Amino acid sequence: MKKNTHFLLLMISVNLVLVHDVMAQPGTQAGITIVPKPLYLEQRSGNFVLDNETRILVSGEDRDLTAIGNQLADELEKLVGIRPDVGVAASPHAKNSIFLGLETDTLGDEGYRLTVSADRVSARGSKPAGVFYATQSILQLLPTAHGGAATALPAVEIADKPRFGWRGLMLDVGRYFYSVEYIKKYIDYLAMHKMNTFHWHLTEDHGWRIEIKKYPRLTSVGAWRAGTQFACGDRVDHTPHGGFYTQDQVREIVAYAQARYVTVVPEIEMPGHTYAALVAYPELSCTGEPAEMLINWGIQEDIYCGGKEEVFVFLENVLSEVAALFPSEFIHIGGDEAPKKRWEACSHCQKRIQDEGLEDEHELQSYFITRIERFLRTKGKRIIGWDEILEGGLAPNAAVMSWRGIEGGIEAARMHHPVVMTPHTHMYFDYYQGEPYLEPFAIGGYLPLQKVYGYEPIPDELSKEEANFILGVQGNVWAEYIHSPDYADYMTFPRVAALAEVAWTERRLKDWDDFIRRMEAQYVRYEQRGIKYAQSAFNVLYDVRRDAVGSGATVSLSTHTFQPDIRYTVDGTEPTASATSYEKPFAIAAPCTVKAATFKNGIRINKVSSYSLIGSER
Repeated sequence: MKKNTHFLLLMISVNLVLVHDVMAQPGTQAGITIVPKPLYLEQRSGNFVLDNETRILVSGEDRDLTAIGNQLADELEKLVGIRPDVGVAASPHAKNSIFLGLETDTLGDEGYRLTVSADRVSARGSKPAGVFYATQSILQLLPTAHGGAATALPAVEIADKPRFGWRGLMLDVGRYFYSVEYIKKYIDYLAMHKMNTFHWHLTEDHGWRIEIKKYPRLTSVGAWRAGTQFACGDRVDHTPHGGFYTQDQVREIVAYAQARYVTVVPEIEMPGHTYAALVAYPELSCTGEPAEMLINWGIQEDIYCGGKEEVFVFLENVLSEVAALFPSEFIHIGGDEAPKKRWEACSHCQKRIQDEGLEDEHELQSYFITRIERFLRTKGKRIIGWDEILEGGLAPNAAVMSWRGIEGGIEAARMHHPVVMTPHTHMYFDYYQGEPYLEPFAIGGYLPLQKVYGYEPIPDELSKEEANFILGVQGNVWAEYIHSPDYADYMTFPRVAALAEVAWTERRLKDWDDFIRRMEAQYVRYEQRGIKYAQSAFNVLYDVRRDAVGSGATVSLSTHTFQPDIRYTVDGTEPTASATSYEKPFAIAAPCTVKAATFKNGIRINKVSSYSLIGSER
């Protein structure tokens, strides 16, 4: 007991700035490479040897902890070929055991304490969620290369808890349908990074993906289209595409996520991004005209009619079924990119504006959202929407996702409404993560790994009280041009690791150089799990300083990785392992083409980047 008290005092003293991350160089097995970075970590001498006699012991007969123990055993078997038996602990001090237990602590519902010694491993939290996150850290203590019948975990003392309560990632299945199997894998990936919110974008202009019993045409018609635009212009793949999740499959996925302490937040778009529903039920639009499913992307002028009462009857019926499927506190109702052209010309909408004493169509949207918010409260739910729901007046009890920048988040927080920060500049993972000429086709934008890592979710403009309304941060994977699970992996990883550290780790503890060092092991973990991550961070970047006089320049090369082996040429040929090793900036004279790439163990691991200097700038 004295030892525990001493540890807690140590943990909370000096504002917990004693983060002592003692690591060997990457590539050695003595290094500790936990992502996201823990609040407090002290490496000690010695190791715990995991072998075929190791047991996972659970405090009491706690069902949640037993489930966590079995998940840990399954992962250990996959990663190192050892599956410990899971049982009830007679004592938390049994040798050669991994003990999982609950105890009153100061680290909150998701915090944990992890102790690894030569005799045993102890993972404790005040709630099962914390114990689960402790097991994720145990998995990251495993050596990334292993063999034989035993595996050593370094001795450590860790005290950890997340900075934010909302640590989210959104996947858009409306534009591209992903299988139940892949959705489960995606949830596994979230849990691996200690993320706790899966935002499931289920409805869109181009596909309705959730079964609604009362309205079967939503999926029999609205879930299918004749083709898919795969690049700009009229470049269309005319292969039919579609699919939807039955309510039983939704329950299965929600339960799967709950077992990994991930909350699934569904998004049912309104009043815009609803063309698939209008194709299925044209009477819900302002014009009532029949329509066909879309192939090309773009914002549609046809949206739910804000004046027809049957629209609200429809949405209340839909949301009743949705609310029964998802235990999450929030339901996302979209609210973004809803053109008002149809409403301006619609007699029903204009009558609603007049009858309700509204100023204009923006206030009609506020009326629309407020009415939905009021209904969902009867189901014990709160709404969250994109920052357009601020226009015309924010509905009571609504939460805001700030995506067009940070201004919407600032405005909502100052109004004391909950906010999730997800500005497209830093959190849209459909953007290019490397120079476009080195990357597969994407929607646009440029969001490399370092830019994600550098994001700070609490704006400086907010007071301390207002900052308390920032629930957390979220990344978004929009699927206009992401048409396979492998490509979804590519766009998500490794940027989700940077997001996880933004969401979990205290701001003062973040360190870019330390992060990319730990990521060297994380890349290996991705490979072990079959994650098709992007190697864009290994792409060589050019910083070229032209000479003040003449046609020369000085070239600096870098990557977003730790201590890269960069090889380059200045004669336009492809660099090989025997090419010049980059050590420091070098001079070139026009005309000259520099080509460079990153190598590991003598093998090129990414595409060749290039820069050409042609003549003088004058």
